[in-house]
Amino acid sequence: MTKKRDSRGRYKADHSQRNVVIGAATAVGAIATGLASAIHFGLFDRFFAPQDGHRVPDLEGDTHPGPNDRTVEHFRPDPTAPVSAADREALRPATGPAPGFAANRGDLRSEPSV
Repeated sequence: MTKKRDSRGRYKADHSQRNVVIGAATAVGAIATGLASAIHFGLFDRFFAPQDGHRVPDLEGDTHPGPNDRTVEHFRPDPTAPVSAADREALRPATGPAPGFAANRGDLRSEPSV
């Protein structure tokens, strides 16, 4: 292959091999990024068996519980139990001012420093 010369008579560098390597590295990087994105967004989840969850013995048998069946005793809350003061305070709605980005007028932070 004959080397090409530029306008000053110097030989031009042959970058074809370098360009192929850069293109291949870019393609590999793009494919790796696509696979990482697919894994991140869960696009491959259907290929893997789910690992979490628990057994539901009530629904495993041939007969399912009906509307008149009740759950076991320790799962039923006592509706007549007294509510403690701490629980009542925890369930009380917040009635303070809504938070904002700007400080209220009259606050020390909103006044210019002297």
